[in-house]
Parts: sequence; structure tokens; C-alpha cells
Amino acid sequence: MATLNLLPWREAAREQSRKQFIMTAVSSVAFGVLGVFGWYSWIQSNITYQESRNTQLQQEIRQLDKSIAEIKKLESTKKALLDRISIIDTLQSTRPGIVHLFDEMVKSLPQGLYITNLEQKGTNIKLVGKSESNARVSSYMNRLDASEWLSSSNLSTLKVDKQQGEIRLRQFELNVTQLLKPEIHDQKGK
Repeated sequence: MATLNLLPWREAAREQSRKQFIMTAVSSVAFGVLGVFGWYSWIQSNITYQESRNTQLQQEIRQLDKSIAEIKKLESTKKALLDRISIIDTLQSTRPGIVHLFDEMVKSLPQGLYITNLEQKGTNIKLVGKSESNARVSSYMNRLDASEWLSSSNLSTLKVDKQQGEIRLRQFELNVTQLLKPEIHDQKGK
């Protein structure tokens, strides 16, 4: 015999379907909320990581800036020291020059010629003096040109000065170039 089901099965099926829909909707919302929370947490952890990385980079940049400032200071100190060394080297190389200058001037000075003023600017020397004759000035210029340490003598002024006793002195102004290294002159050419 066949049994008849007089219970409201359609309503039970509908209720079952509605419960299933609610469960699916709730679980979908729960998964959605969990997904958004997971995504938000992941974004926040990335932001936190990037901020810590930025802080670390800023600290390293500050250290590098300090190092760069120190390097610039050292470079300026190095430049100052190299400039001083260069000046000292220049002074060392020209130190014997003054000795040779006076030595050559004394050796080449003829009798009857007197130097009253000597002025030096770099390697240019201006000599002012008095002479008993023009020939003595000419002889002095030739001796200066023949020197190893002096060259390019050039007479700029020669005029008759006052008379002292029987001798009429001539005042002269002479320009000479000092050589920093000795030059050997060819005696045949002069």
C-alpha cells in the first residue's frame, strides 16, 4: 500500500531552501568580511614594512650626509695642505736664488759703478745706481747677460747726474731677469 504524506512538504522544502540560502549568504558575507580583513591586514603590514624601511633609509641617508660633509672637510684640508706643500716646494726651489742673485751682482759689478737701489718683483729685478761712465754701465750689462743666474738686462734710463769733484756721475736704471736655474751661455755667440 502506498502511503500518503499529508505533511506540508512544500513548506518544509521551502524552509530548508530558505535556511540553506541564509547559510550561504551568511557564509558568503563572513568570507567577504574575512577577505576584506585579510586584505586590509596585508595592506597595513606592507605600509608598516615600508615605513620601517623608509626610517632605516632616512637614518642611512643622514649617516651618508655626515660622511659626505666629513669627506668635503677632509678634501678642503687636503687642498689646503697641498697648497702649502706647493708653496713650500716653490720656496725651497727658489731659496738659493737670492744667494746666487747677490753673488752674481757682486761678481759682475765693475769698479766705478755703484748700486743705490734694488727692487725685485718675482723674477724681474730693477737696479738703480750711479756710474762714472757709460762704458761701465755697458760692461755691467754684458757681465749680467753672461751670468748663469741673470739674463735679459735692459737699460731703461741713463742720465747725467751731479758732479762730485772732478767726476761727473751718471744715474742709470736697469732691468734684469733672474733665472731660477742656471743657464750655460755659449761664449762663442757673444
